[in-house]
Amino acid sequence: MTQRDEPEYEYEYDDRHERRRPLFNLLLLALAVAAVCFVSAPYFAFRGLRAAAQYRDVAAVGQLVDFNAVRKAMLIEVGPQDPALVTAEPPSIWRDPIGAFKRALGPIAPTKVEPAVDRYLTIDGLSALTRGYAPGAAPPLPTAPPDLAARAQALVTEPMPQIRYWDPNRVRIAVLRPEDSSKVTLFTFERRDWFTWKLVQISLPAGEVPPGLKAG
Repeated sequence: MTQRDEPEYEYEYDDRHERRRPLFNLLLLALAVAAVCFVSAPYFAFRGLRAAAQYRDVAAVGQLVDFNAVRKAMLIEVGPQDPALVTAEPPSIWRDPIGAFKRALGPIAPTKVEPAVDRYLTIDGLSALTRGYAPGAAPPLPTAPPDLAARAQALVTEPMPQIRYWDPNRVRIAVLRPEDSSKVTLFTFERRDWFTWKLVQISLPAGEVPPGLKAG
């Protein structure tokens, strides 16, 4: 009895899944890169603000700072004006009758005062704050862009910004003062687009007395 030959079947290997796998991996990689960029965007916004203030790039600073929001928040924290810059009390008719009479006859002019927050919102003020110093107290910066060795040294010596709070719409970044780590300046960034963040609030170190103001 002879063994009957079985029919031979040709199997065609379906490689559609193999062809789709690189595309799927590429999609996963793109999503991972987008997620990393989304999470780290506020950090790079802060670094960009520090560099723009250091090299006095007014246009770049304007793109990274919502000055109206920062000013309103600082008016609450610092106060609307610097008492040291307010002129002396007007003369009283009981203590200086001649001076009071002259003032009554003179033109009425508004008292010129400087809001205490203005010094924080200048290019020099923002540069000092992003380095952890109070305005006017920061050491001088190099006038020319540093070379690679100087940049590497700055990364080691300068205080690294720390993310203290993060959510998809709001991030707080802390900068410690180099000579006193208990002095912490907080920068609050708010998301305005997928990868666009703007500074909306600056919180000064606890117990910080603004320049020109005396502690009571």
